[in-house]
Amino acid sequence: MGKLALVAKVTHVPSMYLSELPGPRHGSRADAIEGHREISRRCRALGVDTLVIFDTHWLVNAGYHINCSPFFKGIYTSHELPHFIADMPFEAPGNTALGELLAKACNEAGVETFAHHIPKLNPEYGTLVPLRYMNEDQHFKVVSVSAMCMAHYLDDSARLGWAMRTAVEKSYDGTVAFLASGSLSHRFAQNGLAPDYAFKVWSPFLEHLDREVIRLWETAQWPVFCEMLPEYAAKGHGEGFMHDTAMALGALGWSGYDAPAQLITDYFGASGTGQINAIFPVTAQSGHAVPNAKAICATNKHAMHARL
Repeated sequence: MGKLALVAKVTHVPSMYLSELPGPRHGSRADAIEGHREISRRCRALGVDTLVIFDTHWLVNAGYHINCSPFFKGIYTSHELPHFIADMPFEAPGNTALGELLAKACNEAGVETFAHHIPKLNPEYGTLVPLRYMNEDQHFKVVSVSAMCMAHYLDDSARLGWAMRTAVEKSYDGTVAFLASGSLSHRFAQNGLAPDYAFKVWSPFLEHLDREVIRLWETAQWPVFCEMLPEYAAKGHGEGFMHDTAMALGALGWSGYDAPAQLITDYFGASGTGQINAIFPVTAQSGHAVPNAKAICATNKHAMHARL
């Protein structure tokens, strides 16, 4: 019935908001902002009605959680970086029916998931920053999914992604995009050094690792990337332990995915972290590859435990 039309890995660096404001950083993230707007244009051209955002700033310690309130509106200040995001207004329509449908499908797939429509449960900036540039006119409905998963296995996140795609395609009357909102390497600059790393990655090792990952994405070497993902998440300081990426790849067919990524915004450094906007074109998949995520992750649990 429904369609998953677009999947993307997107940045949400708070310096994008700072880039709007008068001062020394004004205009400094124009490329990242334009990347978001280009993804928005492509979603509109594809008829997308709802953005489902895997948010690596929504920290959870048990279960997976979906914020499917009917409407989001408020003023947001980041507790993490209040000198970057303070008093930022937000407003967007939600999609309660889709959020509940996604939660039901994930539970049926054996991935414990809770759907919430709590008025005071506002989205985090991993959701709000992309919406600011992709959804300024409130064209899209929004569903936010927890993706900073502190006690979870990446294989469960991959199965969650596939369950969500299946639910959309079998039971939703509409068109959806999945956005994995998070960085590549996420090693912030040491305290006191942040200004020196405003436009740099923390170390040559992490930058090289990120660029090799991008090369794998652009050449569609998904079996290689999926096998290395648990160790990359740990040793590469992946944001949110890369659960957003596992969700996105689960939806695409995991190691059975076969399309090259399309870079929308070139890789860039921000406060020591490695950032990108990239589209993963959606291709037909049987889902046969997704269970392999469990076997792959089982062989790499030492890497995940080292990180968790």
